Amino acid sequence: MTKVKARRARLSRKNQITIPVAVLRVARVAPGDEMQVEAADDGRIVLTRTRDPLDEFVGDLPGLSEATNLQQLRDEWER
Repeated sequence: MTKVKARRARLSRKNQITIPVAVLRVARVAPGDEMQVEAADDGRIVLTRTRDPLDEFVGDLPGLSEATNLQQLRDEWER
């Protein structure tokens, strides 16, 4: 487990915080990653990168979209 020296960040009036780049690199978090946010204890917030397990398979099954009537599925969801 690689550790990074503790860094400080300040919460803005808009409830935003900038996470130091060194921390992001060690955590392997990149722009666009979705994060789960949890309050662990008073004063502690835990961020966990979330991934959809299907993301790694998207585009790997040739012909799937041709065999599936996507418009019909969309119409069913809208009902």
